[in-house]
Amino acid sequence: MILQVDPRSAVPPYEQIRVQITGMIANGVLPAGTRLPPIRQLAKDLGLAGGTVARAYRELEADGSIATRGHRGSHVMAPPEQPTSPRVDEALASAARAFALQARQLGADAARALRLAEQAFDALET
Repeated sequence: MILQVDPRSAVPPYEQIRVQITGMIANGVLPAGTRLPPIRQLAKDLGLAGGTVARAYRELEADGSIATRGHRGSHVMAPPEQPTSPRVDEALASAARAFALQARQLGADAARALRLAEQAFDALET
């Protein structure tokens, strides 16, 4: 599982993790039953505190995206029937605001920022 956390982002790291995992579940990259990395391991891999990853996992569990089964770890649940939910839309809106703010701070206009965002999406599919 490939996750990236931008420490300079206005979006908190736990939310960046939650949004990325939610997206991977929704897109089928993480199918139902997939075991997620243990909290300590993911925290180490991302250079974050364990509590940060634990919060992301708690949030994912609260919205039904994952289930934690003690020593068996955390596993992906079946995605909801609807491809989008208010929670996903809210997370996307938050990420979009942070992206727009950072683009503005870098002096980019909307067309340039959106073109680069589209290129990033295309790169994910290759």
